[in-house]
Amino acid sequence: MKKLPGYILSPIHYLFFGGFLLIFHPIQWLCLKLGGYKAHKTSVDILNGLLSSTYMILGCRARFVNHQTLPNDRPIIFVANHQSMYDIPPLIWHLRKYHAKFVSKIELASGIPSISFNLKYGGAANIDRKDKKQSMGELLKLGTRMQEKNWSAVIFPEGTRSRKGEMKPFMTGGVSILLKKVPQALIVPVAINGSWKFFRYGNFPLGTFEKMSWSVLTPIEPAGRSAEVVLQEAEDAVRKSIENQY
Repeated sequence: MKKLPGYILSPIHYLFFGGFLLIFHPIQWLCLKLGGYKAHKTSVDILNGLLSSTYMILGCRARFVNHQTLPNDRPIIFVANHQSMYDIPPLIWHLRKYHAKFVSKIELASGIPSISFNLKYGGAANIDRKDKKQSMGELLKLGTRMQEKNWSAVIFPEGTRSRKGEMKPFMTGGVSILLKKVPQALIVPVAINGSWKFFRYGNFPLGTFEKMSWSVLTPIEPAGRSAEVVLQEAEDAVRKSIENQY
């Protein structure tokens, strides 16, 4: 029954989602040129708030739950599972006060209106997964920016999307490099549950009338512990949160 409404609602959703990306591409450019980082970031935040709102066109309920008191005076590494590309707009919008920059694959940094512009000029680490030297360099540069500007980062340690919601093991590489560069960073797990259902039938029709959530979990203090141990704790917390919601 949920598939049929998708044929009607998906084109409307895509019209608004794509329209916002096209409209905000020149807006981002103007904001960056005329107002610098602060104006550009504001435009990106507003864009992602609007993109998140388009989920309602599909009748989907997307809840962002954060009962944690997170610090503003130290960098944070948000560690999340990854279910679909629609994971990202709510993270950017709801974590905007922490200046969270994404660790993203380099292919996304070109050819996509608004998204590619932000990845190029907004402070993200755009890594080539086939080039370890380039990937490490990008992560170290992101770590430097986090250290100097008190920015945060969002990383998906599974390495790729789990298209049916089944979590893959977290890989430690990216988090380990960031922690070496920014040892005072706090690790904060985020459990994303249900966003894969947008694409349960593929890109068309999209899933409709689904419930999904983004839950910020208890922070993990990494001081004096290995990245492997810390990331395993984060993975276990995310898995438990997702299992408890079923």
